[in-house]
Amino acid sequence: MTDLLLATSNRGKQREFARLLHDIPGRLVFPQEIGVEMEVPEPHDTYAQNAAAKADAYCRASGLLTVADDSGIEVAALDWGPGVHSAYFTHGSLRQADALLAALADADDRRARMVCYLALAHPEIGNGATSEMFVGTLEGRVARERRGENGFGYDPIFELPSGVTTAELPEEHKDAVSHRGRAVAAAMPRIRELLLHPASAPPVLP
Repeated sequence: MTDLLLATSNRGKQREFARLLHDIPGRLVFPQEIGVEMEVPEPHDTYAQNAAAKADAYCRASGLLTVADDSGIEVAALDWGPGVHSAYFTHGSLRQADALLAALADADDRRARMVCYLALAHPEIGNGATSEMFVGTLEGRVARERRGENGFGYDPIFELPSGVTTAELPEEHKDAVSHRGRAVAAAMPRIRELLLHPASAPPVLP
């Protein structure tokens, strides 16, 4: 059985990806299970660069096919920020979701989207170089208060056109429509192919 490593120690992401990748033809493993936990800097200005850096670092360290994501929320009233800096967004002493609510307290334009870039790194090509990227997005708006107990991060304040937040959705419904769910769906044929036939990995493009 071939393993697929998820390059994150974030427990919320681990739970979500465990659901999204439950039927892969192999075993999904987490860094703490194989002793390769590390902090990978995310200094880049794009989701793709950050996702690639994480996938590459964990792939090199583990020798396993590795998947990593970089995700964020983009808000119209903030010139489509905080985007790639979403994990570090602050407003006064507040962080992330509460900070975003405070920053938009007087905003009428609450349009927003969630974005996920998913990188695949293969141990047999380029010594772990990331060769493939998959993207998922979800359009919505920022709610005016937290609602819902499911999910993590910005889920309690990200409102879908139906009026519910992604934290109010049942897990199976959220997984079907979320930005990460869509990125995984796009990547799944390639993930299956690489787990079943590792030699099918293409050469790394310059």
